[in-house]
Amino acid sequence: MLDAAAPKPWLEEVLWDRHSQQPLRVGSQEAGANGRVIARNRDGVLSFVSDESYAANFGREWNWFNTTQLDRLDEGQDESRRTFLTKTGWKPEDFAGKLVLDVGCGMGRFADVASSFGARVVGVDLSRAVDAAQANLGERSNVAIVQADVFDLPLRAESFDLIYSIGVLHHTPDTRAAFDGLPTLLKPGGKIAVWLYSGEPSHRVRHALSDQYRRVTSRMDHDPLLRWCRRLEPLGRLYRRSRGRYLYPLLPVSAHPRKDWRVLDTFDWYSPRYQWKHRWSEVEGWFRDAGLEQISRQPFPVAVSGRRPQAASSHMSSSL
Repeated sequence: MLDAAAPKPWLEEVLWDRHSQQPLRVGSQEAGANGRVIARNRDGVLSFVSDESYAANFGREWNWFNTTQLDRLDEGQDESRRTFLTKTGWKPEDFAGKLVLDVGCGMGRFADVASSFGARVVGVDLSRAVDAAQANLGERSNVAIVQADVFDLPLRAESFDLIYSIGVLHHTPDTRAAFDGLPTLLKPGGKIAVWLYSGEPSHRVRHALSDQYRRVTSRMDHDPLLRWCRRLEPLGRLYRRSRGRYLYPLLPVSAHPRKDWRVLDTFDWYSPRYQWKHRWSEVEGWFRDAGLEQISRQPFPVAVSGRRPQAASSHMSSSL
C-alpha cells in the first residue's frame, strides 16, 4: 500500500518559489527570503502557510463533513461527478494522463473525480480542509495535496494541462485577483474552468435577505452556527416538498435531498467571511483580458471555461 504520508515525487516537478525564482524541494524546512516557510510536511500535506487566514470556516466545515460530498458510485451516487462535468464543460476522456490543478480542493470532492478519470491532480487549499482531503485521497499515487494561498501559489508557470476552481474564488478577498494568477500556470493549449456565485439580476432577489443575515452569521463562532444550521434543516426539507413556494426568500437554506448535505450547504452559505457574486459578462471579460480563447459559458451560472492559446499571447507571456 502507498504511504499516504510521503509527498508524491512528481510534485517536485511543479513546485516553484516565485520570490526567489528557484525550484522548491519536498521536505525543505528552510525559510524563504520573505520569512515564510517554504515547505512544511504534515502527514503528506505540504504546507506553505502559517495559518488558515480568512478560510478557517472551511477548515472546520470540511473536517466536519469530510465525506458527505464524495461520490459512492457503487451505490449509484454520482452527483459530484455530474456537477463537475457540468460546471467545467469537460469530458472524462479529457483527463487521462493530464496534470490538473484543483484550486480550493476542500476535502477532495472534485479531486476525487478528476483523479478517477486518470489525471494527476494537485489539490490546493488555504484551510485545514487539506487534512480531510489527505485522509480521503492521500493513498492515491496520482493525487498530491498542498496547503497554500491562491495569491501566492508555489507552482511553476506553464505546468498544468487543466485548471479548475469550482465555488472557491468568490470566497477570497478579491475574486478577480485570485483568478488572474491562474492562467499563467497553464501549458500552451491548456484549459481552465471556474464556477462562481451568480450576480445576475435574476438571482439578486434570491440573495438579498441572506446577504443581510450573513452580516451576523459570518461573524459567528462556527460551533453555534453549525447548531443553528442543524435546527434549520427541516425547513429545507419543507422547501423541497413545496418546491420553494413557502418562505424561501425570507430564510434561504439548502433544500438538497440529503439531510447531511442540507446542513453542510447551509453552513457553507452563511459562514464565509467573503462571498462575492459575479455576472457572466464580467467573468468572460477576465478570460479575455488574460489572453484566453474558446471562452464559453457552461449551463450552470456562472460557469465559464477557456483555453490558453498554443502560442502564448504577448499579454500572458509578459506576466510569467
